[in-house]
Amino acid sequence: MKVLIIPDVHLKPFMFKQAAELMERGIAKRAVCLMDIPDDWDKQFDISLYEQTYDAAIRFAKKYPDTAWCYGNHDLSYVWHKLETGYSPMAAYTVQKKLIDLKEVLPEGNLIKYVHRIDNVLFSHAGMSKDFVNLHVPKSKYDDVDDVLDYVNHLGEMKMWYDGSPIWLRPQYTDVKMYKSQQFLQVVGHTPMETITKKKNVISCDVFSTYRDGKPIGTEEFLLLDTITWDYSMINYGNY
Repeated sequence: MKVLIIPDVHLKPFMFKQAAELMERGIAKRAVCLMDIPDDWDKQFDISLYEQTYDAAIRFAKKYPDTAWCYGNHDLSYVWHKLETGYSPMAAYTVQKKLIDLKEVLPEGNLIKYVHRIDNVLFSHAGMSKDFVNLHVPKSKYDDVDDVLDYVNHLGEMKMWYDGSPIWLRPQYTDVKMYKSQQFLQVVGHTPMETITKKKNVISCDVFSTYRDGKPIGTEEFLLLDTITWDYSMINYGNY
């Protein structure tokens, strides 16, 4: 299945507009959003931008209801009241309310999760390591991927708010062993990249993030992935 991935958003509503137009052209059957919808450099007081971004996400969810949504650390910082870089106390109520609004437009059974699976590809904000699974899932369930995901997706704040979890991991910088790396590809955001990059069984695609001055860190391209063959390409909206 061809899937279009929307990486870390960070108050860029245009990403949903561009993704919707690409979907309208029929380039993919489904979309996946790696979230981190709120927060960006020096935007803590721009509540209108928070509203615009979530409203764009909600419109996208209504138009493409089978989109898979993966919680990021910035999203959950407002749910769990955890301070995070760029966290806006002024926008807290807006984020909490808009997250509820987003959940309410999703079809029954299509929950926002830490980790989604489509075929033999795992999508999460930051990646799921072998150690994390061993730590939190019974050994007897390790080889049953759907059971593992069920366990992980029911974990709470105490298990998830640390560096090794699927909302915080940074496999780009270490040789951490990923869960079932021979059988599953993982697609992640979270760590800003200059270009969409594949390292072993992990594709990192956070290429819309910016420096403090607003200059793009990455290429601002979308990842288009075939979840059966694992073939992938980068889609530059302006040139497509």
